[in-house]
Amino acid sequence: MTAPELFAALAGRGETVAVAESLTGGLLAAAFVEVPGVSAVFRGGLVVYATDLKASLAGVPQDLLAERGAVDPAVAVALAVGARDRCGADWGLGTTGVAGPDPQDGQPVGTVFVGCAGPGGTAWRGFTFAGDRPSIRAGAVTAALALLADQLAGGLRAAR
Repeated sequence: MTAPELFAALAGRGETVAVAESLTGGLLAAAFVEVPGVSAVFRGGLVVYATDLKASLAGVPQDLLAERGAVDPAVAVALAVGARDRCGADWGLGTTGVAGPDPQDGQPVGTVFVGCAGPGGTAWRGFTFAGDRPSIRAGAVTAALALLADQLAGGLRAAR
């Protein structure tokens, strides 16, 4: 599902979304804000590229970051929860991974985790993308949008 299709789905449900991004560095938010009228559903986002900002701005637990590093599925979920809670949205998306040129936290280049937090709980997916930085980051955006689309299709709705 594309960002415009997600906008329509969220608007039809009267629900909102926010993002917390690491490796995508604002690309996920940009995908949403390219859609005219998206202010009806897009609350905002956090770009938390530095590890310490994942904790201080997005609320990722320090002990999780210390134990597993910044590139981990639980961190992607914590970013999504932080985006949802700190931006006052119904849904949150989080992205973390390694776009290169070097491995990070023992994870190879191309490793990506995306997380989603919504009214019915959380979900995550992991990927290994090939290619250069732009293609890895674009793949992460597409993966995050697909995860939200799947969660919306599951019929989960925000409590009103």
